[in-house]
Amino acid sequence: MSQTVRVIIVNTDEGVAPDLRQVLSSVDGVRIVAEVDEPVLLPQALEQFPAEVLLIHLDPSPDAIMDIATPLIEEHKSDIAAIAMTENRDAQLVMRAMRAGMREFLWKPFPPEQLAEILQRVGGEAAATGNRQHGRLVTVVGTGGGVGTTQLVTNVGAELSQFEHWDQQPRPGVKPRVALVDLDFRLGQVAVQLDAQPTYTIAELCDSPEQIDQQMIERAMYKHPVGIDVLARPVDFTQADAISAGQCASALAALQEHYDFILTDMPARFDPTARAVFDIADTYLLVLQLMVPCVRTADRILQELSGSGYSTSRVRIVCNRCGRDSGFLDQTDVENTLKRKVDYPIPNDWKTSATAVNMGAPLLTSAPKSKLRQAYLEIALSLAGTGERTEEKSEDSNGEAKKGVFSFLSGAKS
Repeated sequence: MSQTVRVIIVNTDEGVAPDLRQVLSSVDGVRIVAEVDEPVLLPQALEQFPAEVLLIHLDPSPDAIMDIATPLIEEHKSDIAAIAMTENRDAQLVMRAMRAGMREFLWKPFPPEQLAEILQRVGGEAAATGNRQHGRLVTVVGTGGGVGTTQLVTNVGAELSQFEHWDQQPRPGVKPRVALVDLDFRLGQVAVQLDAQPTYTIAELCDSPEQIDQQMIERAMYKHPVGIDVLARPVDFTQADAISAGQCASALAALQEHYDFILTDMPARFDPTARAVFDIADTYLLVLQLMVPCVRTADRILQELSGSGYSTSRVRIVCNRCGRDSGFLDQTDVENTLKRKVDYPIPNDWKTSATAVNMGAPLLTSAPKSKLRQAYLEIALSLAGTGERTEEKSEDSNGEAKKGVFSFLSGAKS
């Protein structure tokens, strides 16, 4: 499990949201667990999402936001550090914030390094006071139907569950706790591919997200013999439609308190639920095949992530069914189009893959010596090691240096 500073953002100015998100995602160890665009929803967010920092962008209506935030800051000042940022130079506003227990007050424009230093200091203080660590969230996103996200989730999860060494720490006799979560609420197949028949699903866990505890999690998860826990999709479409983005993010945040690794299987989309998951994810595995529609969709997703302020340094490209018989595209074509390397090529072995799916068994048990299983093992080893890459943090999805991403903080013009 990794030490992370979890941040709840309060921001009603939609125009600065991407830049603010970019600032936070550029700081190592910082994760946004909730973005509140209506201050009246802040009490609910504080109840649902464990966090170390409450970052409040007071503009454009500082007094109105402070009216709601002040009693909440006072109530939670012992377990969460509140930071405010504004262009307003009113001394009375500052005094009001400080009396309420605001830890820091930043006037715009200010350098992003100042906010980074504050967040890192708060993280150190949280660690010193015994702050609970939380598990690594890996979001697996497909670029179309049938590209292999579900098989990747089930097999990488199975491999992770066998390790006795992760985060560079040997743990003899101790294996990581691994959860698989099906976020394809309508047509998900995670449980099917593991021949699992769970009694409960994610719908039950999302029913009362503010009250999720360990007992509820234990009841909702299906215990697979290989050593992984499965949270299946809802039984019917009505339940699927009832799950909100906030409920989904809250359920994942709760799982991070109890598991070392959480792998989510999410269909290609960029709706509020996807954005909420992207906020809190440590790594995104973007899965494609050597087909033009997949590559185009991957390019669109990367551009949208970058344009919305998400860190593309957390994205890993997975190319499924690689090989000379895959079609007229090859891996080089994909890399030239996306302007980034394929991180994990998976060989084209349709027979082994289809057999495992029909058996409802991971390759760990159904084809342990196959090249396909070895490819999934290598992904698992990478995820269990040093974690995120850092070499791309200053680049967008097209490989070009980002300019002006801190402009609303620093005052620079992009």
